[in-house]
Amino acid sequence: MNERKTTNILLLVIVIPLIFYLLKTLSFILIPLTASLFIALLFLPLMRWLTKRKIPNFISIILVLLIFVGAMLVGGEIIKLASKEIIQTQDAFFTKAQIKLTDLVYAIEDFLGVKYMNDGNLLNIFINKDDFGKNFSSTLGLIGNTVTMLLMTAFFVVLWLAESLNFYNVLSGTIFKQKYASVKTFMKIENDLITFVKVKFLVSAFTGLGFGLACYFFNVSFPIFWGLFAFLLNFIQMIGSVVSVVILALFAFVELDPTSTLLFFIITITLVQVLFGSILEPILMGKSFSINVIAILVSLMLWGYIWGVPGLIMSIPITVFLKIIFEQFPQTKLFSTLLSGNSGQIHFSKLKK
Repeated sequence: MNERKTTNILLLVIVIPLIFYLLKTLSFILIPLTASLFIALLFLPLMRWLTKRKIPNFISIILVLLIFVGAMLVGGEIIKLASKEIIQTQDAFFTKAQIKLTDLVYAIEDFLGVKYMNDGNLLNIFINKDDFGKNFSSTLGLIGNTVTMLLMTAFFVVLWLAESLNFYNVLSGTIFKQKYASVKTFMKIENDLITFVKVKFLVSAFTGLGFGLACYFFNVSFPIFWGLFAFLLNFIQMIGSVVSVVILALFAFVELDPTSTLLFFIITITLVQVLFGSILEPILMGKSFSINVIAILVSLMLWGYIWGVPGLIMSIPITVFLKIIFEQFPQTKLFSTLLSGNSGQIHFSKLKK
């Protein structure tokens, strides 16, 4: 008995690093596959609705693809607008930045009694103004490299919806042997993940809109870019909202009066984040199940290390999926309990109908 237990432990020690290695090595295929699963779950209710109205399956899939492509085109147009906005207004921004940073350094020099700046052009020490637009365009060019992954994701979405890849069959054929258990678990995974994605998208959209409007009314440069930045970063649970507020506040320091306007701006974007992230999101998510804050941080670090930014975005849906699976077996309920916890929790649940 002891020898068997020792063997199992040794196998576990070998298998876990191997799994992590495979997850990282095969990320080029696993990232779009996982993302497509979550996207397909979102479209399942629509597919069922179309099926009830006796619309052929291939027409339903084409409709879903059109929606998917339309969303990508809208996203691409927003990115183009943000790019044009930065390129067109970079000269005005650099002028303001030069004046503000120069005044700040002179004040520090007077206070410390040292001389640091010789040519009076502090900004060029950190940023090459002439190359700023080119570098930003290059950064946007990197976004174009994600087209292949998006196409792969769309391909996998079609496979899921056409049932060439069937998530329910995978569950029933691997993890669950009883049909009732697999159906029940599948429905819970579907409902909870759909709720999470819908609420997160809605909250992130309102947050991005709030940031963009705040930048516009306070005359902070690049409002479209900062709105898009806040929208995307808000998908990273917990840390994304904090990072977006801090970075935008530091950026706004260059353009706004630090004695009054800057303070009001920081309060505004903080209130936007608190209103949508700390008040609206928990209300919409509800309290039917929860994830411990420590589990969220560990999940962010783990999946962020394995899959980078996509891993950070998908870490919470993956954790929710694992938690639901762990709940179904007595042997793994301990792990589910550890993920849930009783303190410092972030709650997710079904939307009230």
